[in-house]
Amino acid sequence: MTKAVQFDEYGDIDVLQVRDVPRPSPGVDEVLVQVRAAGINPGEAMIRKGALHDRFPATFPSGQGSDLSGVVVETGHGVARFAMGDEVFGYTDDRASHAEFVVVPASQLVTKPENLSWEVAGSLFVAGTTAYAAVGSVELTAGDVVVVAGAAGGVGTLAVQLAKAAGATVIGIAGPGNDEWLTAHGVIPVNYGDGLADRIRAAAPQGRVDAFLDFFGGGYVELAVNELGVDPRRVDTIIDFAAVERFGVQSVGNAEGSSPQVLSELAALIVDGKLEVLVAQTFPLDEVRSAYELLERRHTRGKIVLVP
Repeated sequence: MTKAVQFDEYGDIDVLQVRDVPRPSPGVDEVLVQVRAAGINPGEAMIRKGALHDRFPATFPSGQGSDLSGVVVETGHGVARFAMGDEVFGYTDDRASHAEFVVVPASQLVTKPENLSWEVAGSLFVAGTTAYAAVGSVELTAGDVVVVAGAAGGVGTLAVQLAKAAGATVIGIAGPGNDEWLTAHGVIPVNYGDGLADRIRAAAPQGRVDAFLDFFGGGYVELAVNELGVDPRRVDTIIDFAAVERFGVQSVGNAEGSSPQVLSELAALIVDGKLEVLVAQTFPLDEVRSAYELLERRHTRGKIVLVP
């Protein structure tokens, strides 16, 4: 037997259980990974609460988790790319990475560079591919001004760096405790709260905003379109689906960025010192409720990671 996080009904953090389950076995073209680290993400909390039932319904008992890094301990028939003992990272589409062992299609894993930590590798997939795809969706070029809402979160901290690398002037919306980190990464910090649109215009060169990335929700799309005058085609939100319908903005994120190729590209940037992934805190698997309690406060800079 081995341990895995499961829940039997939609609800708050208290529905999460760490259970003894049979150790899974890999099928054709699959590998069994002993998980060393697995990131947690806001979307998983929303699924657990039932808030995304129409889009991503759960089948009970449900596991959770996509991100993972670990060691290959068994390979299924047809797997030639990996062998026992290989260090890998990647993702599962089966909501299953918050566990000690997980079966993963070999096509959804890449080799972990030696100098990429387990925690960073194991929390890279959702945040990294989301940031990569979202930044790409607004087609930034040198001289553009882009505003990023949720700039200090798991996705936002990566997106501001990728947007900066694209040559844009980046304005990051976050709390005052993140001003120093954002400034150190070449981002203009603007604190959220009343009068935000005016502060953004004051911070933007010539008061102009060309693109907007919303990683937080709660009305930022409306602010971008109605108050800042950003073309809806250059606004992307990964969370405010109602605003997508209302304003005709984009909703490009993890689904569009999901690929081993993107993961490898992001890992190379990290290893080369061109991209920083912040790990805010780690928790053992048995403390998964505490991990999500911290996540759902929505004030953490960077990633929260489970370490089974």
